Amino acid sequence: MAAVLRGAGHKDIENVQCRARAPLEAGPEDVLKADAIILGTTENLAYMSGALKDFFDRSYYQVLEKKQGLPVACFIRAGSDGTGTKRAIETIVTGLKWRWFQPPLILRGEWQEEFEEQAETLGMSVAAQLDLLAVD
Repeated sequence: MAAVLRGAGHKDIENVQCRARAPLEAGPEDVLKADAIILGTTENLAYMSGALKDFFDRSYYQVLEKKQGLPVACFIRAGSDGTGTKRAIETIVTGLKWRWFQPPLILRGEWQEEFEEQAETLGMSVAAQLDLLAVD
């Protein structure tokens, strides 16, 4: 998550403020205040973390009608292939009628240094797109 925040806080991005919340701390009030959201999870038994699932369980119906079209991105730290986790998150995001910035980023296999760069690029990409929208 720190790498995503570093990217989103890039010095050239002027009109975007970022806030990180752990899934067990985040709730519908955070989603209602957000102009976009980046989800992050580990892959646990070919599914999203229990913490992210809990976030969706607590937030889904409270934001369903109010945040349709919310821009969303996601990264998955997958020990294997991440496809089950990706599919589950995509199903929920589709039900919420949120709009993907880009396909979920899956960081597969053993830890690699390049994961940091990929996560930072994800944060920067999302924030830069929001920055452009804020200028228009």
